[in-house]
Amino acid sequence: MTSDSDSRALGVFLKARRAQLTPRECGLPETDSARRVTGLRREEAARLAAISVDYYTRLEQGRVRASVPVLTTLARALRLDDDQQKYLYELAGRADAHPPRRRPAQRLRPAMRRLLDQLTGTPALVLGERLDILAWNPAAAALYTDFAAVPANRRNYLRLLFTHPVVRQLHLDWAHDARDAVAALRMEAAGHPDDPDLARLVGELSLQDADFRRWWAEHRVNSAAYGTKHYRHHLVGDLTLDCDTWAGPDGSGQRLMVLTAEPGSPSHDSLRILTSWTTRQPSAD
Repeated sequence: MTSDSDSRALGVFLKARRAQLTPRECGLPETDSARRVTGLRREEAARLAAISVDYYTRLEQGRVRASVPVLTTLARALRLDDDQQKYLYELAGRADAHPPRRRPAQRLRPAMRRLLDQLTGTPALVLGERLDILAWNPAAAALYTDFAAVPANRRNYLRLLFTHPVVRQLHLDWAHDARDAVAALRMEAAGHPDDPDLARLVGELSLQDADFRRWWAEHRVNSAAYGTKHYRHHLVGDLTLDCDTWAGPDGSGQRLMVLTAEPGSPSHDSLRILTSWTTRQPSAD
């Protein structure tokens, strides 16, 4: 059972951590109004944790004991690392309810790297856990965007689909493609329900986009292994491409996503023009 001093210490920790974060870091929109506090406001922290402002205020004041589910959402909302999560649970008197650990950093398989290097005339991406973009070839950068200009911790296929204006506008049937991508992430979430990075991604997109919130709540699942995508590229116009995804055989969760056009079709000609303009550029960190 937590003591009064522990409850006060928990409140001090929450307030200090809140002061270390900015709305931009947490995916919240910036406002023009002057901020009277350093970092996040209580209202913003409560919103990120999906709890009421009154309840969050009582937590900071040491007037209520946090449940394990609330601690989990707080850890996600305040972007706590593993050590900070452990400290949070201990202060709350929940040390026996171990917080989820981050999954190991994803490493690109050498075989995937070789495949990308050999696919010179067609866009290809390597997707990892949570649909993170681990690597790409120049043709994929020419089609979508310069992935190298996107910070490594933001290179996620679903995040770009919802938040990157160029990637979003590229899809002629954006709602269909985005809903399928949400269903693919939902299917992966079933195997990793305690992944804090997945929870953070879902929380961020839920705050930013009403369509994502609605589609995530549908619990629709889809492996998205293949399909047809329709694009409108600002340089070569409309493209109809077959999208096929192959899973790596080693259980790493890495998938090779390749986009091809029917030989002799206008899309095939346009894709050849687009890839002929590409120059060699970095394809992964």
